[in-house]
Parts: sequence; structure tokens; C-alpha cells
Amino acid sequence: MDPLFLATPKVGTFQGEQSLTNASGFFFARDEHLFLATSRHVFIDEGSEHRPDRIEITLHLDLQDLTRCTGFSMPLYADGTALWRQGQDSGGDIDVAVLEIDREALPKEAVLFAFTPAHIVHDFDAVPVDATLFIAGFPLGFHDEVHQLPVLRRAAIASPFGIRFQGQGTFLTDGRAHRGISGAPVVMRDPVPATGVLPWRLLGVHSSRLDMGNRDQALDESLGLNCAWYADILLTLTEPPAAGLASPA
Repeated sequence: MDPLFLATPKVGTFQGEQSLTNASGFFFARDEHLFLATSRHVFIDEGSEHRPDRIEITLHLDLQDLTRCTGFSMPLYADGTALWRQGQDSGGDIDVAVLEIDREALPKEAVLFAFTPAHIVHDFDAVPVDATLFIAGFPLGFHDEVHQLPVLRRAAIASPFGIRFQGQGTFLTDGRAHRGISGAPVVMRDPVPATGVLPWRLLGVHSSRLDMGNRDQALDESLGLNCAWYADILLTLTEPPAAGLASPA
């Protein structure tokens, strides 16, 4: 099985014991640190008053028997202070956040794969306009419930890769997306696998569907376009706090 499926856990948000929403995310490792990366609005969305106090991800415990899984809960606050890291640019808040995972607290049997800085694309010319992209996540919470695995949605690049769409740190993809896929990695197959056991290039973090506010609901179909933040924001968010520009929420 492709390790991409074990790099992208399902994310559930909770207020105490009350389940709130489902989302997507992925593991990102830097040096000895392990993070869960997802959309900022998964952790907090002021507009909709979405304010969970913890999340739960699904971990696999056996590479041969994928039905062996467990939930792993992580708090979002400690003494009233947010534990995740987020960032800003000239356009305001960036809809990407990371939450460090305590490796010592993980089950010893946990099986997971993680993206690293080596997976992030820096050579924009390496991503041709006709590249086939994939978004690995949990649309509307849908997934293989027996093996707790995400689904892959095929997508295409819809704006020039390397150019900030509308002046923000985003690019567009063309593909079907639904609620629940927020925070999913946007990837393409590594043509010359130099990224180890996870042979994918990490392009971005899926944020949301994009539509026209003045679209005629009766006459015009949805644009079918999606917004993704460039993955290099993860390099800022995972720097040591004293050295990086990332800030707690």
C-alpha cells in the first residue's frame, strides 16, 4: 500500500466529549519533531464560532492488519494558551496551522509516515501546468471505515504554480472537493523519487472551495475551484519558536 494513506490521518474536533466536525490533516516531521498539519480553521474559526478544545486523530497500529487502529487525542490549549502554531503574511492570517505531537505519548505500535522539508517543492518549474495532483483526505468524513484510510481526489493546477493568487500565498486547483477535506495535503508523484519511503512532492495544503459571490444559483454552476496554501509555510511554522516567525494563536 502506498505510504501516502498512512501519512494523512482523519481529524476530529471536540469540545469536551462533544464531537464537532471532521477534517483532514497530515504528518510533517522536522529534525526530531513531529507535527500534525491542517487548516487553521479546523482549530478555530471565529466566523462560525467553531472553538474546539481538543482534536482526535486516527492512528494505525499494524502495517499488516490495517483494521487495528486507535484514536489519539491532543489538547489545543494549555492554561488558556493555544498550543498550535499559525502564521501571517501581508494578506493576513494564513489558513494553515501545525500542532506538535508528543512522540513519547504515541502508542509504541503506531505506524505512520511523515512529510519532511525535503518533500516541499522549491523549484516551481518542476511543477508543469499539466501536472496531475492528488488531494488525500476525508470529504464529508467519508473514508474506508474498516481500515480507517482516506480517499484520493484527482485535481489539476488551475493557476500558475509559484505565483501568489490574488496576492495571497495560495494557488488554485481544479477538482472535486467537499467539507471535511480542509487541511489535506496537495501532492504530486515524485518523478525521480528522492524523498525516501514517501515518494510524493508536497505542493500545498487544501483550504477551501472557491466560488463567485455573485453567481446566479439557478443559472450558473459552481466554479469547481479550490484554494490551497503553498506548503513552504510549513518551514516557518515548524522552526524553533524563538527563531521562526510563527506565532501561537
